[in-house]
Amino acid sequence: MDALTVAVALISVVVGFGAWWTYFDFAGHRAPRETPAATVQWIVFHLPVTAAVAAMGAAKVSLVEQAHAARTPIATSWVLGAAAVTLCATMLVAASLKTWRRERSLYRLVARSCVVAAIACVGVGAAHPPPLLLGLTLVVLFSIPWVFAVAYRVRHDEAPP
Repeated sequence: MDALTVAVALISVVVGFGAWWTYFDFAGHRAPRETPAATVQWIVFHLPVTAAVAAMGAAKVSLVEQAHAARTPIATSWVLGAAAVTLCATMLVAASLKTWRRERSLYRLVARSCVVAAIACVGVGAAHPPPLLLGLTLVVLFSIPWVFAVAYRVRHDEAPP
């Protein structure tokens, strides 16, 4: 295995961590509001989160196999566009949480940044750049909500829940 293939593989792992951290830090391990609608929303929007993460995992295998390609294969690029689904569906799960209302200004900021990052993910999928560039771009895009959340916490001097 050469250096480029290893680099693409490691970046693919970091993309997976980005999806995991986004879900667990903004939505996971938090209870939904105690209404039937919030409970249904919490359940239903876990389905696209799960499907998108599984699709990203499958696409990462292809990404590593194609590490030396001049451009990422179109099918792989679009499946990695599942990052957009992960970001948006995670925010839809988060919108069902008790915390969403308690920390409205934080979640509003994070949700908007996730939508912007998701739109950029779709653009990256459409461009199907080389695998290394695609992976690095996804790492940056998953970082956007984090940067806004950390900046918000620093500005408001609050401890995370």
